[in-house]
Amino acid sequence: MNQHQHPSNNDVLGAPKGWDQDEVPCRALPITRVSYDGIAAVMSYWKPTADELAMLNAGGSVALSIIGTTMPPVMLAVDPA
Repeated sequence: MNQHQHPSNNDVLGAPKGWDQDEVPCRALPITRVSYDGIAAVMSYWKPTADELAMLNAGGSVALSIIGTTMPPVMLAVDPA
């Protein structure tokens, strides 16, 4: 999937402090900082490639990978065009 600039984006995340770009490159990520009932959240927007869209239409799944040993609270959704 490809990250993309969304009209609501209001910040950019860079690589975490101390990140080794030579080991695993980490690009800047446009984000939207939001609040859900007073709980801070960060949203990023992604579009599947044509090949990924074909896999999804054929019953494939979206996989979310988190670097580390645990899964923080996350949410996946579809945002209308």
